[in-house]
Amino acid sequence: MHHYVIVNAFSDRVLAGNPVAVFFDCDDLEPEIMQRIAAEMRLSESTFVSRPRNGGDAHVRIFTPVNELGFAGHPLLGTALALSFRLQKTTLNIETAKGVFPFTLEDAKLHSDLPVAHVDMLQPSPIIQPYAQAEALLLALGVKHSTLPIEQYDVGPRHVFVGVADMQTLASLNPDQRALAQHENMAALCFCRDGNRWRLRMFSPAYGVVEDAATGSAAGPLALHLARHGWSDYGQSLEIWQGVEMGHPSKMYGMAQKDEGAYRLYAGGHAIQVAQGTYAI
Repeated sequence: MHHYVIVNAFSDRVLAGNPVAVFFDCDDLEPEIMQRIAAEMRLSESTFVSRPRNGGDAHVRIFTPVNELGFAGHPLLGTALALSFRLQKTTLNIETAKGVFPFTLEDAKLHSDLPVAHVDMLQPSPIIQPYAQAEALLLALGVKHSTLPIEQYDVGPRHVFVGVADMQTLASLNPDQRALAQHENMAALCFCRDGNRWRLRMFSPAYGVVEDAATGSAAGPLALHLARHGWSDYGQSLEIWQGVEMGHPSKMYGMAQKDEGAYRLYAGGHAIQVAQGTYAI
């Protein structure tokens, strides 16, 4: 039997944000079983917590319904809240396949019926390159052209950014999911400016996700993409909204810093624990 909780990441209320299932005490589970559980949960990601291996507070594995990820934003943000509630700590070092990452919780209410906090995280340094199948991707998305170069940011999941002209274009996107599925091991992220904030939509049949409500691992890379092309400044915290079209509005913050040619990426937002249960395995 394994206890699990559901945490809505990038929101401070129920029925919003992006839910993640967090399973505890998973040292006895084989990866194949974790993958099958993640597929059965039918959330964009589930995480599996086990004892630390490298001096952190916990070791975490992340699974979409179809594959394992070395790093992901909303699952780890949600897991950080669940671990903070379990360990009664507001600073955590979480071990992943991409390394050990620090998490800080602020305004934490860990003794309430619905634990909630604002969580900040450091993200992996990205590998950046032009996306080789840019024209085919535009066709699959139904977008005529991108407002910025179509580039890929690999932070564990591979994020490919496509800029669209305005909010109406973003809201009306209806990608050809079959054509998009031909783009392996990537997520397509369409973005545009919305006043003094940014709006984002993510499509990734390659990761078993038709559309994602909040792609936290893309928050830092989006800030970097905009800064690299002069649309924002390094060190500027950007407010990013996603999931609005799905009825699951999610508020994220992303920031990119540049220091002697090296990039440091950050993301943050609220998380709230909304459910719990026991899985009979």
